[in-house]
Amino acid sequence: MKKYFSVVFIAFFISNSASAQGLLQKSNEVFTRQDSLRGSITKERAWWDVKYYHLNVKVNPADSTITGSNLIRYKVLDAYNRMQIDLQNPMRIDKVIQDGKELKFQREGNAFFIELLAPQIKGAVKELTVFYGGKPKVAVNPPWDGGITWKKDNNGNPFIASSCQGLGASVWWPNKDHMYDEVENMLISVNVPGNLMDVSNGRLQSVKKLKDGTKTFNWYVSNPINNYGVNINVGDYVSFSEKYKGEKGDLDCSYYVLRDDLAKAKIQFKDVPRMLKAFEHWFGPYPFYEDSYKLVEAPYLGMEHQSSVTYGNNFENGYRGRDLSGTGWGLKFDFIIIHESGHEWFANNITYKDIADMWIHESFTNYSESLFVEYYYGKQAGFDYVKGVRKSIQNDKPIIGRYDVNSEGSGDMYYKGANMLHTLRQIVNDDEKWRSILRGLNSTFYHQTVTTKQIEDYLSTAVGVDLSTFFNQYLRDTRIPTLEYYFKGNTLGFRWANCVADFNMPIKVTINGTEKWLQPKTDWKQETIEAENQKLKIDANFYIAQFNITE
Repeated sequence: MKKYFSVVFIAFFISNSASAQGLLQKSNEVFTRQDSLRGSITKERAWWDVKYYHLNVKVNPADSTITGSNLIRYKVLDAYNRMQIDLQNPMRIDKVIQDGKELKFQREGNAFFIELLAPQIKGAVKELTVFYGGKPKVAVNPPWDGGITWKKDNNGNPFIASSCQGLGASVWWPNKDHMYDEVENMLISVNVPGNLMDVSNGRLQSVKKLKDGTKTFNWYVSNPINNYGVNINVGDYVSFSEKYKGEKGDLDCSYYVLRDDLAKAKIQFKDVPRMLKAFEHWFGPYPFYEDSYKLVEAPYLGMEHQSSVTYGNNFENGYRGRDLSGTGWGLKFDFIIIHESGHEWFANNITYKDIADMWIHESFTNYSESLFVEYYYGKQAGFDYVKGVRKSIQNDKPIIGRYDVNSEGSGDMYYKGANMLHTLRQIVNDDEKWRSILRGLNSTFYHQTVTTKQIEDYLSTAVGVDLSTFFNQYLRDTRIPTLEYYFKGNTLGFRWANCVADFNMPIKVTINGTEKWLQPKTDWKQETIEAENQKLKIDANFYIAQFNITE
């Protein structure tokens, strides 16, 4: 007991220190007008609803440029004549055309403000075309510090890909670069050298050979898609395919890899149907049957581009060959295939409106890894996996970021977020109900952008418990809630400490060999127990600390 006491004692003080550090970090953050233009729903964005894009680009490996146009179809929600379109330096907008007339625009950093000449009548559907070009930012450490990756394969062929979550799709193409408004459908036309292929989102409609020896690949996306989910992948690709018999019928699955990697891919990509079977069980039907599922080799680790998931995990299990959980279970599957594909449900189907709520993507998807393990290797294996990743939790700052300035929260949205959800599952204490809640999230918020409040409210209603202090604790605070307890005669005293006000999470414990639920609050409560052999053991599936003040 004393050994465990010391571990918890350390966790207690680390938590308090981390809390102070987190608050300091938040208070020292400085945001600029550019952050507000990128992260808020400005007046120049709010008045129109994007309906359709035709992104038509030429990718030139010889000089690392991208040039082309984006036709934007939109619905007027309120009459206004100034539109914000985003495109990041060093890219430039050359001209904007509406109704055959060239429009004036002003640039303010990465935001362009277009002066519209035609009346913008509420309810009308209008179009304009933005012509642009330049050398987009080169990805430094994709996908985390993204942009465009310009590499060559082992045969000397160009190997090019985009990755831009957080940074924004406007790093390489002009659009309404805010997550709250997803385009409803989209045509992506990508012109590349004739010996190469482009793989983008949705289904390939046609390939056109041009007189200059280049080819244009036309991909159509029939479902709503977030901006950072739009991608280009250019290389000397070969492909193979299969049909997965899923909950909504046959799902077309296509795989695109570099020519030399075909044999390895045919073995490693067998994890795809395993992933689909497990995740359709837990989350419901794959959300984009109409657009198919694709797994595409990329010159970086990988990303959850919708219906065009990118892959660069060296055709080996684990995360670059490592088990992030330290349990051994993480080497039973290819991390990138499972994790990035899990985002099809949580990121592409259910999408945050503001990156401050990025936990909605990452907490659920990190948790999905343990559900995959559970589906194939048993409940205890899944539980061990999610508990195993706790060693990577930092408790450095809150999981939720700052709103309206394109600011994400702590990286704890991954491992701590997964353990928050695992803890919530213990509170539900009914596996089928928990599964129905996860499936219900994906049906209730099907193809929608959402806020943390919507997810919190849904879960509170579905669980049948007011979870407001639970989420305040795990999403908005850095401390590890600590169950303090003591034995005195035949009395057990207990309370929550190191926590938010009114924290009242129930907890499963074993007392003298008998399992029971306690209902602690932040004030002391007492229960009568047998006086002999006083031992309390907390269910390890709860992400908490404990402190026996008797000793």
